[in-house]
Amino acid sequence: MELQQWWVVATVFVVAGTVKGVTGLGLPTVAIAGLSMVLPLAQAAALLVLPSLLTNVWQYLRCGVARAVWRRTRGLCLGIVAGAWLSPLPDVATAGPWAQALTGGLLALYGLAGLFGLWLPAPGRHDTWIGPAMGLATGALTVASGVFVMPSVPYLQSLNLNKETLIGALGLTFTVCTVCLWISLGAGGVRTEALAASAGMLVPALIGLGLGAFARQRLSEAAFKRGFQIAISALGLYMVLRALFPMGAT
Repeated sequence: MELQQWWVVATVFVVAGTVKGVTGLGLPTVAIAGLSMVLPLAQAAALLVLPSLLTNVWQYLRCGVARAVWRRTRGLCLGIVAGAWLSPLPDVATAGPWAQALTGGLLALYGLAGLFGLWLPAPGRHDTWIGPAMGLATGALTVASGVFVMPSVPYLQSLNLNKETLIGALGLTFTVCTVCLWISLGAGGVRTEALAASAGMLVPALIGLGLGAFARQRLSEAAFKRGFQIAISALGLYMVLRALFPMGAT
């Protein structure tokens, strides 16, 4: 990678990390959107492996209530593992764009519904089975589409968590999803040079994550929730467009 290209790629990761720092999600989507303009899609995806995994771990551990988040979401997380393992759907390498378009469409509809005040009801006493069920669906869609957000994000929002706890829960959930996806795609097949290039993007991604976290701390709960809904609506729409109109640099 030439020096000028490296600076462009690093800048994309700072921007993507900042979006994730504010909303708790979006690093892979924002990064792919920017990187696909200067790199082949396969190379762009390879660069995301370590920044995506480690920023999610950092996001979870930095939330300040990591133990409480695990207790609250362990049913969801264990369901994700089971769903990824038992999924009847084709994996992301063979599923085609329909899986990502479906996931993105559902996410966009959910985000727009939230902007108009339509929310999933809190699970209440039914959470003992709803959490694992949401995890099963999330795990299956993760290995089929490579996207972690449905239905885990709507479920986590229905728990009425404050913004820092929600950010931590997203970090933990996405960490589990990333590991499941990595294993399903054959973790042992990742080349050393690809991992080295991916590791080189950790610092820019973490800088962006820190900037986003700094901005988030200055947002009110109401402003954060509205920004979160806008972000997931945009994320869903982008996923649909990218599935229907694939992009890639030459």
